[in-house]
Amino acid sequence: RRTARERNGDTQAAVQLLGGLLGPHTAGEERGLFAELRLDPEFADHVDVLCGEHREIDALLARVRDGDLVGLDDLEKLLRRHIDKEENGIFPAAAIALGGEAWDRIEQRGP
Repeated sequence: RRTARERNGDTQAAVQLLGGLLGPHTAGEERGLFAELRLDPEFADHVDVLCGEHREIDALLARVRDGDLVGLDDLEKLLRRHIDKEENGIFPAAAIALGGEAWDRIEQRGP
């Protein structure tokens, strides 16, 4: 049987790994696709919401890293909602709305 300290250590390691993966992902998303979409007033508010959620996710990751394991439930719920908004909302809309030149600009901004 694992002790509470061992389980907490596992959680801390998982949160550290998740943060290391999400940091570059969200930075690239904001620098690339979201920056391009923000140029269109139709998308600007949606992008602002998603970027705000990126900050919320970062804050929740920090809370859990600092030992607030109650924040895990909030983190999971927010991540699931956020991913759903991207995968089923903004990404398909971007695929339809953006032309080749926009995708070239996104690619030039790098990952």
